[in-house]
Amino acid sequence: MFFELRQYRTRPGKRSEWIEFMEGEIIPYQISKGMVVIGSFVGEEEEDLYIWIRRFESEEQREQLYAAVYDDPHWKETLSLRVGELIDRERIVVTRLNATPRSVVQ
Repeated sequence: MFFELRQYRTRPGKRSEWIEFMEGEIIPYQISKGMVVIGSFVGEEEEDLYIWIRRFESEEQREQLYAAVYDDPHWKETLSLRVGELIDRERIVVTRLNATPRSVVQ
């Protein structure tokens, strides 16, 4: 099992709109495809920072879920277009993480 920590930077003045979009559309859509979303966060001191974490059981599962989400016409023709309006895709940082033995997130 591993986690994917995704850090995004919202476009100026768009963080509230981005959070609404993530929590109202993207996260429910991804969960409907089988994604496990551990959490969604905003920076306390950085007003453009948005972070979310997903969990995968294996690399094979991650590949399957990526295909289910990102190859779907709804993602390509609707959701993806809106993403580019609200966040700076050039500044996305994705970090893969493994939980330590005493981590409460397993």
